[in-house]
Amino acid sequence: MSIASALEEIRSRLRAAALANARPADSVKLIAVSKLQPAEAIREAYAAGQRDFGENYVQELVQKAEALRDLHDLRWHLIGHLQRNKAKQIVALTSLVHTVDTVELAQELAKRHAAVSERALPVLIEVSIAGEAQKHGAEPAAIGELCAAIDALPALSLRGLMCVPPFTADPADARPHFDALARLRELHGGAPRLPELSMGMTSDFEHAVAAGATLVRVGTAIFGARQAP
Repeated sequence: MSIASALEEIRSRLRAAALANARPADSVKLIAVSKLQPAEAIREAYAAGQRDFGENYVQELVQKAEALRDLHDLRWHLIGHLQRNKAKQIVALTSLVHTVDTVELAQELAKRHAAVSERALPVLIEVSIAGEAQKHGAEPAAIGELCAAIDALPALSLRGLMCVPPFTADPADARPHFDALARLRELHGGAPRLPELSMGMTSDFEHAVAAGATLVRVGTAIFGARQAP
């Protein structure tokens, strides 16, 4: 299947999932996860109308942004863990950082972004929704403090929450974690304060949409298997 055909299939499924849950058909944005995919594959997806792309690694995002700088309305999303010492490299490139998980990282991003732009950088708080030691993210109990810290930084714009649930053989098993993220949003101001919920991937995005996802991150269903790093 071509990338264009795969994109259309995913878009169709997203629209159907939204309508099945009494939501507008266009209420969920697709982030095409392009990590470890060549720039040519991104160009092919772009030609098929895709504009939002997710990268996990800072160096790879920087390299692709340079290779694809002629695609002026392409939007990069950083969806992988960000170390504070690499914040400077991505602030001028990303449309949305999905993985802010500490006050210190938020402060570093704000400092670096203020040096290159007068517009606030949109960010999401990554939540350790299942407490897995091998994954990054803020503990649910720390979300209030982190929200307040980001709200106090004019260079950042708090847009919502993000999570990566544990891998399970049955995609439906991710639903309780998606519901937990939605409940956290309600605890901390609801959609007016945190409009975005970034959750759901290739195997489980329809369950995420049912739980209220506004951003889903789909890679292999669009691009096929990733190349070896």
